[in-house]
Parts: sequence; C-alpha cells; structure tokens
Amino acid sequence: MRAAGGRPALTLIQERPQPDPATFLGRGKLEELAAACDEQRIDLAVCDHELTPTQVRHLEAALRLRVIDRTQLILDIFAKRARTREGQSQVELAQLQYLLPRLAGHGAELSRLGGGIGTRGPGETKLETDRRRIRRRIATISAGLQAIRERRARLRERRQRSDVPTVALVGYTNAGKTTLFNLLTGERAEASDALFVTLDPLLRKVRLPDQRELLVSDTVGFIDRLPHTLVAAFRGTLEEVRDADVLLHVIDASVEDRDRRAAAVRAVLRDVGADDVPAVDVYNKADKLGADERRRLAAANPEAAIISALRGHGRAELLARVVEALGLGTSRVTFRCDPGSDAGRRGMSWVYRHGRVVRHVNRGGRAHIEAEVPRREFAAFCRKMSDAPRTALSMSAA
Repeated sequence: MRAAGGRPALTLIQERPQPDPATFLGRGKLEELAAACDEQRIDLAVCDHELTPTQVRHLEAALRLRVIDRTQLILDIFAKRARTREGQSQVELAQLQYLLPRLAGHGAELSRLGGGIGTRGPGETKLETDRRRIRRRIATISAGLQAIRERRARLRERRQRSDVPTVALVGYTNAGKTTLFNLLTGERAEASDALFVTLDPLLRKVRLPDQRELLVSDTVGFIDRLPHTLVAAFRGTLEEVRDADVLLHVIDASVEDRDRRAAAVRAVLRDVGADDVPAVDVYNKADKLGADERRRLAAANPEAAIISALRGHGRAELLARVVEALGLGTSRVTFRCDPGSDAGRRGMSWVYRHGRVVRHVNRGGRAHIEAEVPRREFAAFCRKMSDAPRTALSMSAA
C-alpha cells in the first residue's frame, strides 16, 4: 500500500470457507468494516484478493467509498514505476485487459442514435463504444509489444550463435536483484528498498577471471499470486527468463518468510515455463544475519551461495557456482582426426582456438590431440559436428 503512495489506517481479516459471492465479506464483517471506515474517515478500501465487478459494486455501496482489489493495486504500482516506453506499454496493456470485462453500461439512456435513413433506433450504447475502443487499443499495444518480442528473439538467437551464455536474475520483489546486478556488472542501475523498481529487463556483460564473457539479465520482481494479466502483458520480459542458460534465484535471507517467498517465485517460474532452467539459489543480505544463522543456512543449503550484494561479499564464490552451472569448466578431451579432410581441419582449428592443447602427436597420417576445452563449448561443437565421418574426426572426453 505504501508503495502506491497510500497510508494504511486499519486492517480487517476474516476467515471463512469461501468468499461471499456478492460482497466477498460476510454481513457482520462488512458492517464492522463500514463502521470503522466512517469512524476513521477512510477514503479507499483495498482487498488483498481479486474481486468480481459485482463484488466491487456491492462493497462500494455498503462502505460508501472507493474499493479496489489486489490486481488493481499492483497495476497502480507498476504504472508508477514504469519508465521506458516498453514498460509503460506493458502496464497499459495489463490495465486494459483488467478493465475490459469490468466495464459497466447504463442501458439505453446512453444510446447513440444513427444519422440517416435506416440507421435510426437505439444505436450503439456507450458501453459498446468503450469496449470497441479498448479492444482497438489492446490490439495496437499488443502489435507493438510483439514487434519488440520478435526483435528480442532475434537478439537471443544471435547471442546463442555466438555461444555467449545468459544468466537471468529472478526473485521475490525487493530481494536485492538489482544490487546484485550492479555488483556483477559494475553498472549503476537504480536499486531501491521498494517494490517493483525494475520493470524492464537490463542486459549487461560480465567478464570472468579467465577473460570469458557471459551476459547477466535483471528482471521484474515476482510476488505470490502474480496476476495473470501481468504474466500475459510482461510475456516479452519473462521470455528472457525462460530462454536463459542459468537462473540466479535471489532470496532475501533476512526475512522470516523467505521459504514462502522462494516457493512463490518457483510457482511463477512454472507459470512462464522456466521451471526446467538450471537454477542457483543465492541467499542475499547475509550481512543482516548473525554468524550462527549464516552457518545454519549454509548447512541446510550446501548448494546455495550466501552473499551480501550491498557489501560486495561473495562475488567470487557466486561466479564460481555460475561457471559450474553453465558447464564452463574444462574437460580433458582427445581428438583423433585426418588433417587432410574438411572435418579434421575444422576440428584442429576449433581445438586450438578454444582449448589449451596439452599434447599433439601425428601418427599414421592422423593427428592425435589432447586438450583441455570448455565443457559447454565442447558439447556445442560435438552437436555441430555430429554428421562428420568418424574416419575423419572422432572425439572423446576423459
């Protein structure tokens, strides 16, 4: 609520098997809430749940004030944070998709009459006109975002052809993703102790200690029960997550409900089809933990990285885990090839360009080469050369 610029005045919770289909709250709780709103002069009620148009109308009539639901509040925060044209378009699309089924007309009194023979009559209602205008605007925005998605897809294909791996930062909102992004890349992207500061994906290079490069992408923060309209509108942004080589799941280690937040992120990853992407859990804000708590966290999550992006602690350890997850470590490989064949020449050229040759012996008209090569690049090269005759080129990893 504060992220949207509001000041919370009171909270009311009701436990019941299922919401009332007309007013969401039961009659007694609704009367209690109406009295409290009158007493404290509240001018806006927010429901932490998605409401139907009927429930909104009945609640507004009973409370005599404006009522919005969880989705509308999140959309308002997103609209406040959007800076780029793409981000603003994505938010507007989500708002229009949310609004369209909630339009309410006022019947024939708002009819627009025709202006000629054969056109007189009730005409088109204002509701129908508004719906047509919104659908037209949705189509226009969707076409623009589709063009952006296609351009991004071409860039991703180009990166894949150049074999530069991509690492995407994901996590619950305000987990410290942008601070970690800045630590890894040396950038100065805006980081703030607020919700949904990052709406547009940022993509920057990171140079590893051995001079190889990878790309790191910062993405929008997730929340539990992420509205479906937002998932649909931000599909282009979330495709960066789905198509990444490795995810860094950034978890705020200092909050009590970190396990619930981590589960919410994994649920969103399933929704966008990214749950099969290899992931490394990164427990951030470890500087807020005591030594004993850090030891317990490390013992319970031995595969995770425990860092403090704000203090700059744990960068080298995290990059080492990323290298391992990406398969950028090296393997000892033996090449046997015919230097006179096209496949043999390509194999020799590749191993000298990408690896560190340990031994090269020519015997019986064939070259026998032992080298240390990056596992990821070797796997890609094997796929590329899978049709080569074994008499011209054969490869085996130790």
